[in-house]
Amino acid sequence: MKPSKFFIISVAVIILDQLIKFLISNFMTLSQSIPIINNVLHMTYILNTGAAFGIFKGMNLLLIWISIIIIGAILYNYDKIPKDTVPQIGFALIIGGAIGNLIDRIFLGHVIDFIDFRIWPAFNIADSAISIGAVLLIIYYWKK
Repeated sequence: MKPSKFFIISVAVIILDQLIKFLISNFMTLSQSIPIINNVLHMTYILNTGAAFGIFKGMNLLLIWISIIIIGAILYNYDKIPKDTVPQIGFALIIGGAIGNLIDRIFLGHVIDFIDFRIWPAFNIADSAISIGAVLLIIYYWKK
């Protein structure tokens, strides 16, 4: 995959994540929940000062630094990422998601979450990209 595709995927994740968070924060009230599929999938406006599943709650500065280190490490080692499509997409999704949540942490002091399956803590597009990217990389490297 050409570097431009890597960066296009990363930027697309960032834009989609930030756009939806902007719409949620401007057209919903905090804690408002809109059922998409009743009792299954709701769009719920939540502020998260921690990481996934609420761990490290209130540790915004630590999470900012962890994000910067992860982003920096991936970009520094970009030339070492296999040129196969799966690892390129996986790392691009992780970078895009990490930057999407980093923007929130720096400018808002928290992350906006909104995808709510009711049986799982609410999350956002950036979290989804990071998770999908990580799963792709685990599968790819496990097969290798």
